[in-house]
Amino acid sequence: MRNFDPTPLFRASVGFDRIADMMDRMLAAEPAQPTYPPYNIEKTDENAYRISVAVAGFTADEMNVEVKDNALVISARKTEEDEGRTYLHRGIATRAFERRFQLADHVKVTGATHADGMLHVDLVREIPEALKPRRIEISRSEPGRQSRLVEGEAA
Repeated sequence: MRNFDPTPLFRASVGFDRIADMMDRMLAAEPAQPTYPPYNIEKTDENAYRISVAVAGFTADEMNVEVKDNALVISARKTEEDEGRTYLHRGIATRAFERRFQLADHVKVTGATHADGMLHVDLVREIPEALKPRRIEISRSEPGRQSRLVEGEAA
């Protein structure tokens, strides 16, 4: 088991406690990380991402994609349609699953598509105007002009 002490980060940062909590949860759950179903996370643009999950054997009706509490939750449950079938070998896993992805602030899900046994979930990071960098003009004081003190203020 790995031990990580985020205390040095707290000395020089404000508001990152959620990240530290998330790291603690991830490190605590490390040995039991599920590997089914396999997935890819790719960056498709500067502020766009795609999560692709291999969901062979599931139809779109048997899957659920939702966002709650800054987490993307992808789950699926197979309906029983195999009555009357006899399998000699069953290698396609169709067991129920739930896969969670923690989303950063301002990341929104824009859509999900299901094709060729793959579920693709598209995401985009939409940074609000108030948080985008902006240039501040620096005004120049006129030569020989000093700022005046307001009456009654001490220097």
